Amino acid sequence: MQITFEDIYIHGLVVAENNRYKHFHFPEMLSRYDSNYIEFKVFPTLDEFKIEEGYLRDYHQKNGQKHVKFKFPVNEKIPAELVNYLNLVGYDLGFLELYAIQPKLFPKVKENPDIEVQIVTEDNLKAFLALQYQQDIVFGSNFANQKVELNKSIFADPNILQLLALYKGTPAGAVDVIISKDTAEIDNLGVDEAFQKKGIGSRIQRFVMDTFQDKTVILVADGQDTPRDMYKRQNYKCLGFQYYTQKVYE
Repeated sequence: MQITFEDIYIHGLVVAENNRYKHFHFPEMLSRYDSNYIEFKVFPTLDEFKIEEGYLRDYHQKNGQKHVKFKFPVNEKIPAELVNYLNLVGYDLGFLELYAIQPKLFPKVKENPDIEVQIVTEDNLKAFLALQYQQDIVFGSNFANQKVELNKSIFADPNILQLLALYKGTPAGAVDVIISKDTAEIDNLGVDEAFQKKGIGSRIQRFVMDTFQDKTVILVADGQDTPRDMYKRQNYKCLGFQYYTQKVYE
């Protein structure tokens, strides 16, 4: 099957759509940029962008949101005129990359008895939530508390599997695996800073590969972050890119 960005799960609802864009909104977590944004189907002119910019800014202000975010058509670079405007008015620019792998191509991982990967159940949910909170608190208590509620709702979703990795019995890493008919999507993969470079991320991925051998494993990585280099070494194939821009208002 052909994997595209359309196969990536979005925590959010489409609240408006036309021939130019889709507007995603997630009232349960208004501070989550990746769930509250406009995605353009075609590149807007500068004048069109300013109109949609004003629309999203007004929409978010009414909900107490302090950001705007826009995603652009996949596998296309942002026109220079638009880039110049975004830089001029203080937007951050970045890009995402879509990766996929067949589980049998994932490299072998050296066994380490200090690392244990568990499926999250009622028994270890509290430890899972505490680890996630510890990682999210750097974005503020409001964000971290809302993320706890999101993680609880994800736990109740039969189409999402949460995994917790322990290092010598201490919670050290976690991931959500979003399950569809043909794919298993790795989302929100993280390892606590104190336990990095111990192979925990690879062991979590190995668990996913072994659990979903009949599916294509997919993920989205920020094109400016270091994990993308790891994915390439692990035999993931890059299938495309998507530029985005965002701005936070004080």
